[in-house]
Amino acid sequence: DVVAAKGLARSRLEVLEALTALRLCCCDPRLVKIDGKPKNSHESAKLDWLKESLPELIEDGRRILLFSQFTSWLDLLEQDVLSPLGIPFLRLDGSTTDRDTLVQRFQACEVPLFLLSLKAGGTGLTLTAADTVILADPWWNPAAEAQAADRTHRIGQDKPVFVYRLVCDGTIEERVLAFQERKRALLASVLDADGQAVPSFTEADLADLLAPLPQ
Repeated sequence: DVVAAKGLARSRLEVLEALTALRLCCCDPRLVKIDGKPKNSHESAKLDWLKESLPELIEDGRRILLFSQFTSWLDLLEQDVLSPLGIPFLRLDGSTTDRDTLVQRFQACEVPLFLLSLKAGGTGLTLTAADTVILADPWWNPAAEAQAADRTHRIGQDKPVFVYRLVCDGTIEERVLAFQERKRALLASVLDADGQAVPSFTEADLADLLAPLPQ
């Protein structure tokens, strides 16, 4: 309705906000506010998967980098999974002041799990101690995903690296992956409030992203 009333060029902020809400819901419905209040739900397929998988990966001796665009989701991961299971971790996001110490501790294998936000940890780090990368949510720009995984592929890496992408079936996340394939060469012509690049949508792209799922 907004696009029909204002045109796509003048509706980019509303479009981005709506698509972000749909993507947050895929991570955890509690991150989406309805009428100013968070949704009362404790169902999160991604947290359930991590609750089951992280202990197994760590027991197998894996050193794990876990990336998400959403620091609010990392908060829930800490609260609902890592703390109850007693899993030690490091975290690097926009509020981190001493990146070097965290990197050194992970590289020294003091802690098996490193949580990183895309904006803070997607570039400029060398983390060759890792042999596993978990991308918790698909990102508009596939190059950003590649850069994040490449934190492990540096001089000195002597192990195969496994990359897991967490994607909710039958949701907008599947549409994001299809969008990546069609738009792999483009970078955004607009910036969100945090200065992060997002792809430039055509009305046809938006229709594809928001089309009803097949019954």
